[in-house]
Amino acid sequence: MQPPVRNTSHGPTIIPFARPEAGQSTGIPARPPRLLERVRESLRARHYSERTERAYVGWIRRFILFHGKRHPETMAEPEIGAYLSSLASETKVSASTQNQALAALLYLYRQVLGREIAKLGTLVHAKQPRRLPVVLARDEVRSLLVHLDGTPFLVGALLYGAGLRLLEAVRLRVKDFDLDHREIVLRRGKGGKDRRTVLPGVLVDRLRYHLLAVKALHDRDLGQGAGAVALPEAMARKYPHARHEWIWQWAFPATRTYTVPANGQVRRSHLHPSVIQHAVRAAAVAAGISKLVTPHTLRHSFATHLLEDGYDIRTIQELLGHRAVSTTMIYTHVQNPGASGVRSPLDR
Repeated sequence: MQPPVRNTSHGPTIIPFARPEAGQSTGIPARPPRLLERVRESLRARHYSERTERAYVGWIRRFILFHGKRHPETMAEPEIGAYLSSLASETKVSASTQNQALAALLYLYRQVLGREIAKLGTLVHAKQPRRLPVVLARDEVRSLLVHLDGTPFLVGALLYGAGLRLLEAVRLRVKDFDLDHREIVLRRGKGGKDRRTVLPGVLVDRLRYHLLAVKALHDRDLGQGAGAVALPEAMARKYPHARHEWIWQWAFPATRTYTVPANGQVRRSHLHPSVIQHAVRAAAVAAGISKLVTPHTLRHSFATHLLEDGYDIRTIQELLGHRAVSTTMIYTHVQNPGASGVRSPLDR
């Protein structure tokens, strides 16, 4: 360490700061991680998705702000119940939103703070309306797809032809398609589960041409020093070169690249879901469909039309990836009314 420098003008003595050598302790205790950092680390250790992480951290932050920035360790069931009740009675959130907030707070107390939460007997529950899904007739599906083109057509056709969720479709990788066996393998779908579903035969040739164009784009990226793709953390550590391999690339890539600040890698993300959402809405208007149509409507139509074609409910449950068959049973209520055998007295 350098000796102190004396100031001969009778001013204060200045001792220059010396940086610690490598491996040398500064003597200053490390700051313990903040609560939200602990929540993020816990969620990542349990392999929760990024969307779940953002949602849970957001609810925990709002819970803390609701109670005047009090630390959750100083609060318990009454404060949790008061916050959740305010969501239902004042904010007027839906039942599913209130349940998500409850799940985030239960995770905070059980997994991060190590405290068990008793029953919230005074909780005001948001009403859970029982709504039937919007389903298109077969002619309406055909008319809708006619007004889609390019990548939005392929994604829309997969939503209806394979029963995919929108995020599942845009996150498909090249390796997830088995064109010869007409099959799609969904990796890490909702709930972290894998499943298989059908690949419509009429899309095989279109997908071949599409993937050839994506391969050319990937080769061009590689030639420019880019061509990397985001991978699950464990996969990225085990196979560090896999992020540049063709089979791991997004089947529906974005038009622009981005740079990862941490390491300077130039990557290309998958197509943003909003592109398909806007395209489907515009196509529904152009087709003159007088229903509220979203990309998820095509998945509802897939399940309903399979029921009308005579497929059993268990098969449809597996194709959709539903955890419980009761979730799939909702489509039995929106089948073609002619299948119920009931004839209106007015028709007589």
